[in-house]
Amino acid sequence: NIPLAEEWSESCKDWDDWDKPGPPYRIFGNTYYVGTCGISAILIAGYEGHILIDSGTEAGADTVARNIEALGFSLRDINVLLHSHEHYDHVGGHEKIRQMTGAQIITSKLAYETIATGHLSGDDPQSGMHEPMRPAIVSGIIEDRGDAGGGDLYIEAIETPGHSPGALSWFWTSCEGAVCLRIVYADSLSPVSHDEYEFSRHPDYLRRYKQGLARLGQIECELLLTPHPSASQMRKRLTSASGLYGKNQCAEYASAVQKRLDRRIAKEKVVEEKDTKRAADNE
Repeated sequence: NIPLAEEWSESCKDWDDWDKPGPPYRIFGNTYYVGTCGISAILIAGYEGHILIDSGTEAGADTVARNIEALGFSLRDINVLLHSHEHYDHVGGHEKIRQMTGAQIITSKLAYETIATGHLSGDDPQSGMHEPMRPAIVSGIIEDRGDAGGGDLYIEAIETPGHSPGALSWFWTSCEGAVCLRIVYADSLSPVSHDEYEFSRHPDYLRRYKQGLARLGQIECELLLTPHPSASQMRKRLTSASGLYGKNQCAEYASAVQKRLDRRIAKEKVVEEKDTKRAADNE
C-alpha cells in the first residue's frame, strides 16, 4: 500500500510551500521521498536500520515523521540523520526528529556549529537573513568522501559548498531486483545571499564553490534528487515518460548552477565597476 509518485504530483505544485504536507512515495528500490511538497527529505531503508537525509523545518518535521510511518517504517529504526545544507528549511527539524527516533545526527565539519547552535556561521552567504533555529545534539562529523550508515547500508558524502559553507551532496546505489541505479541527492548550490554579499569578494569560498560543482558534475548519476524538489523539476519529471531516470543528470545540474553563478559574478563585476566610476567622479 505504498503511495504512488502520481499522488505526490497531484497533491503538490512547483515551488510549493515548505511546510505543505504531501504524500510519501517510493523513488526506487529502498529509497523513498518522505518530505513535504516544498522541501525534500529522503529515507533510505536498510535491513539493520535506516538513513534519513534532511528533516525540513521544525514544523515540517512532523510531516516527515508521519510520512515515514505511513510507509510502514518505525521511526525508532532510523539510525542516522544527515543533511544537505545547514539552513533552517532543511535542518530546522533535526532535533525534533532526533528526539523522535534516537538517531545520531552526523554533519560536515563546517555545518557542525550551525546545527549544534542554531545560528548560521558568519561566512554563510545568507548570514543574517534567517531567525535562529532549534539547536540539535550532533553525534559526529563526516569528512569529504566519507561513508555514512552501517550494517548493510552505506552512502557517500561529497563536499559541495557554495549555497552554504557546510553543504554536502550524497550518492548511493539502490536496486530493484537485478536493476540498480546510482542515485545522487545534490545540494541546492544556488548562489543566493543577503544583499551586501558578493561571492567575488570571497575568492577562497568561490574557489571551493566551483570545485564542488566540478566534482558533482563528474558523478555519473541516473537519478537526481535535490533539497528543493522543483530545483530538479521533480513534478515535471515524475509525470514524464521516463520518470525521474535519465543520463548525465548530475553534469546537467552542475552546468546549470555554474551558469547561474557565472551570471551572478558578472553582475557583481558590473556593480563594482559602477561603484568605482561613481567614486572617481565624486573625487
